Amino acid sequence: MRFIHMADIHLGAVPDRGRPWAQKRSEEIEATFYRLLGEAGKQGVDLILIAGDIFHRPPLKRELKELNYRLACAAPAQVVMMAGNHDFIGEGSNYRGFTWAENVHFFDSEALDVCHLEALNTWVYGLSYEHREIEAPLYDRISPMDQPGYHILLAHGGDEKHVPMQKKQLMAAGFDYVALGHIHKPEIISGGMAYAGALEPIDRLDTGEHGYIYGEIDTDGTRIQFCPAACRSYKDLVLESDTDMTAGEMEHWLGQQIQIEGPENLYNVLLKGYRDADIVYDTERMKGMENVVSVKDETLPWFDFERLYNDNADNLIGMFIKKVYQMPMPEERREKILSYGLQAMYHGRSGNQG
Repeated sequence: MRFIHMADIHLGAVPDRGRPWAQKRSEEIEATFYRLLGEAGKQGVDLILIAGDIFHRPPLKRELKELNYRLACAAPAQVVMMAGNHDFIGEGSNYRGFTWAENVHFFDSEALDVCHLEALNTWVYGLSYEHREIEAPLYDRISPMDQPGYHILLAHGGDEKHVPMQKKQLMAAGFDYVALGHIHKPEIISGGMAYAGALEPIDRLDTGEHGYIYGEIDTDGTRIQFCPAACRSYKDLVLESDTDMTAGEMEHWLGQQIQIEGPENLYNVLLKGYRDADIVYDTERMKGMENVVSVKDETLPWFDFERLYNDNADNLIGMFIKKVYQMPMPEERREKILSYGLQAMYHGRSGNQG
């Protein structure tokens, strides 16, 4: 039996709202999901598992109708899915009473249920969130029934406010596969348990590759692999400054690195190292550059502390350097205090001149 396991689709999300690419990212989330559904139907996948957070928030009725049409087009593949904490089934939810296509099976309550897919000789266990947060460990005591066939658990959560889980206990419960959602970073915990991760990255913290899990179950056991599928990735980009670099040179270097790392991706930029004490990097200007999501400047203004102390032993600057060196602290913290303190002193002194 061949299956794909997806989770955390977040249809309707608008990553990086307000940035030029935000609406395109929203469209890419939908396009990647629907593309995979179409490919699954054509490539002979037997089962599609969707482990929660199909939508970024409780869905509109028209959105459910569109989703249902797309899922129906994946037939003959069977689809089993659940609502997560983002699209939970609250009072008045459009999930309630919705009629799904014949190949679609939706867990519609917070009570554990089981779906028997007779043609696939498969039992799928699961539930849906009816609340935004669930602190009870709903999966802790679950185990498969004593019935012939393959047994799969579909589950969403894993932190203290979203169904805490004892993963080792779940691994030992006897399921052929445990399909997990909620954590956006894909993780294969064992050959029979995995977080699929978000299909597309949803915000700048969702760094790394994103996609889905492909698996096969037969009499020899379960075999799974992660398959990248996202249109683009968020990446952390570290640029090391030196004392000869100007602000314009840093911006030019950032543009070059984006082209090297991939202009289709989006970047969290971290500036490190030392810079000339007279140079200030314009992080707001850098954030306005194409493909840049965030910029954090951790560079330190460079000073020769020993020379400065020898030249200023009898004044405020020398007293400050001496005092900081007398304080017990890690060397990295001492350098930061000295660098920023001296920069403030020099700028203040130059600002009072004239």
